[in-house]
Amino acid sequence: MLDGIMIVWFILTALSLLFAIYDLSTNTPVSWVQKLAWILVIAYTGPFGLFVFLLACRNPGKGLHATFTRANWKQGVNSEMHCLAGDATGIILCAIILSFFSLTPGVDLILEYVSAWIIGLFIFQALMMLDMFGNNYLRAVRKTIFVETVSMNMVMVGMIPVMVVLLHQFPESDDPGHPSFWFRMSMGAVVGGLTGFPINWWLVARGLKHGCMTVPEKDATPVESSEHSEHASHQVHEHHDSGMDHEHMDMSGDMHGCHGMQMATLPIWQQIAWILGTFILLGVAVWITTLFAPIRF
Repeated sequence: MLDGIMIVWFILTALSLLFAIYDLSTNTPVSWVQKLAWILVIAYTGPFGLFVFLLACRNPGKGLHATFTRANWKQGVNSEMHCLAGDATGIILCAIILSFFSLTPGVDLILEYVSAWIIGLFIFQALMMLDMFGNNYLRAVRKTIFVETVSMNMVMVGMIPVMVVLLHQFPESDDPGHPSFWFRMSMGAVVGGLTGFPINWWLVARGLKHGCMTVPEKDATPVESSEHSEHASHQVHEHHDSGMDHEHMDMSGDMHGCHGMQMATLPIWQQIAWILGTFILLGVAVWITTLFAPIRF
């Protein structure tokens, strides 16, 4: 029965991915990092990912994308895609590499967690936020450590239990050459996306994390695009004449699709408390999982 379910799943995933790639290439005006995130997420979550994309990101028409994605829950969804794409990619790549070694499942999970955190932070979070921090990559990394960590932990609350339980039920899913490996990762990503949404919605609502990054010139009508280019050129000359450095320009405007949102920060003690809290929740989720599928270290 599982074989039949997997065949249907992979067919639907392939069709969903083809549609998403076409739409993101020709219609939806978001940054290249966000396009990559959506493509990866839909590759991992199939029709579920496509359904969410249609609800929260797909452009309904020229000049409408920024308005369409303005709702807080849509901003939260788009924000989470970067985390989910990075986390799932890190886990899958690490799992493929670890399949050549004979490590215990517990050690595998730890290494996969570290890999997911590294890829999520250094690629999908930092690069997405680069413009907001004056194109200073190290600063972007430093400023996104907190949001990546708490967001990823909540994604892992759903993803790890699903992966572990399915591996326990279907041992062959440990082999990247077996279709069940990819099905197991897909199911983990779907559930991880659900558990990771609330924290991402909260982070965006508090201005702690970026939302949807609309590219205005790609969403405008020809007349609006011309006016936008002239306005941008005029702003550049003004800043040049006043001797202002690019890093000190306002990074919260519509140019970067953040709908006027400015990045806020929490006091260090609150960041630590939130990080510890999400680790505790993750630990509880793993402990409950061991009641159904023991994890050896």
